[in-house]
Amino acid sequence: MRLISADEMQAIDQGAIQTLGVPGTVLMENAGSAATEIFCREFGDLFPGPVLIVAGKGNNGGDGYVMARRLAEQGWNVQTLVLGQAEAIQGDAAVMLGIQRKMNLPTSFILDGDQLRNGIDLAAPEVIVDALLGTGLKATVTGLYAEAIDLINSSGVPVFSVDIPSGVDASNGRICGSAVQADLTVTFDQAKIGHGSYPGAGCVGALEVVDIGIPRFGRPELTSKVLLTGAEQARDWLPSRSSAGHKGSFGHLLLLAGSPGKTGAAALAGAAALRSGCGLVTAAVPAAVHAILEVKLTEVMTSPLADREGLLCLQAKPALEKLLIGRQALAIGPGLGQSDDLKELLRWLVVEANLPLVIDADGLNLLAGQLDCLQQRQGPLPVLTPHPGEMARLCGRSVAEIEADRFQLAVDFAARHKVVLLLKGPRTLIADPEGAVCINSSGNDGLSSGGSGDVLTGLLGGLLAQGLDSFAAAALAAWLHGRAAERIARHQGTAGMAASDLLPQLPAARRELTEGEDPC
Repeated sequence: MRLISADEMQAIDQGAIQTLGVPGTVLMENAGSAATEIFCREFGDLFPGPVLIVAGKGNNGGDGYVMARRLAEQGWNVQTLVLGQAEAIQGDAAVMLGIQRKMNLPTSFILDGDQLRNGIDLAAPEVIVDALLGTGLKATVTGLYAEAIDLINSSGVPVFSVDIPSGVDASNGRICGSAVQADLTVTFDQAKIGHGSYPGAGCVGALEVVDIGIPRFGRPELTSKVLLTGAEQARDWLPSRSSAGHKGSFGHLLLLAGSPGKTGAAALAGAAALRSGCGLVTAAVPAAVHAILEVKLTEVMTSPLADREGLLCLQAKPALEKLLIGRQALAIGPGLGQSDDLKELLRWLVVEANLPLVIDADGLNLLAGQLDCLQQRQGPLPVLTPHPGEMARLCGRSVAEIEADRFQLAVDFAARHKVVLLLKGPRTLIADPEGAVCINSSGNDGLSSGGSGDVLTGLLGGLLAQGLDSFAAAALAAWLHGRAAERIARHQGTAGMAASDLLPQLPAARRELTEGEDPC
């Protein structure tokens, strides 16, 4: 599903109103009526209410006024609280408010916090409609609006948001100070980026997109390259696979990983690469842990490299040069450790290895502070796969800053450093330097356990070795990884899910894309 920005949605609205002559009041009426229909369908068991509509001064409030009228006509007990004076309501919203007042529907104009609290207490609602702030919001929510959001969230009743939960930036999912936590959001014509990207996506609840009659003719061309990806899109990324193929037909991945105490990371990544459909995998590891990984990895080949105190050292470079020959992709990082020699090895590989490349875990920590080497790279776009902590180190920011503005930071980082960035977390983000973004829809909290990132690295590296470009491989890997976790959760839940549980589910998740869902 394509997601668009607030500016693009405004251009669609204005094109219909100004170019085609569709009255704004018609679109507002259609929006409020469509929202009312869904409200009645989802909350019909609460009929006749009471329902409290908390409305702002703009067009989002106008949609709420239409809902108040439509719900009242159907017999609901509706009360509206308007944050502001009646004279402050203008344009199409003023038209809808005027109709509501002429119908003598219960309407209160709220000017301070005491009036607001009393209004909510007196209404004693069974459901609240949030029609405070729409998709045009960019500034921090303060004052009476911030207090209203806090009171709505603490009400303990279901919340229905009109267009977008108030306080969410529609263009990037950022929380503008505070935001309504909705159970259901109905948006109009197109879903917005803020509906799909965290942290805003965590406020949306269930999302429904409805048609409000904006003509398809004469629309401005959408420039958004943002997708909320599901199975249909993931299916399009699958690498081709010939039934006459052999192990040499499906790519050979070189994995640089492992150190004392972290052989599990290398083993998980290597096993996941094979489960991706990759034909051959070689794990290049420090000699100190080679014997351990020979035992852990049955199907993966291993190659011991020179080390110092268990960590790869510069003397491993000649052997690595030979190992790069004939390989289709390179994955660096799981359990690799930290040292000055490793920093130099990583820099050399980033700049000189002309192979599709994924860097994760310790590889990312080695990369932090020497991001300039990415600009010197001549090979295919590298894929970086940080979790928020690793992203914070790469950017020189706090984890809180990363989590607060995930979408924009990912887009900006990918463009600045000419990489494909896979930023892990709920609704994992995949961004490329040209502004294309996939927001992954699969997964669950079972992935919040040690080693799951190593599985993702191996899976992604294996897909790169099978010939996918960097962006497609990252997006498909994120979806398959999340889908594997969903399959496991059906039987055992998410608590206690181990990274190794994902391995047998990876080919099953891939099979779903080609043959349909199977019992699991």
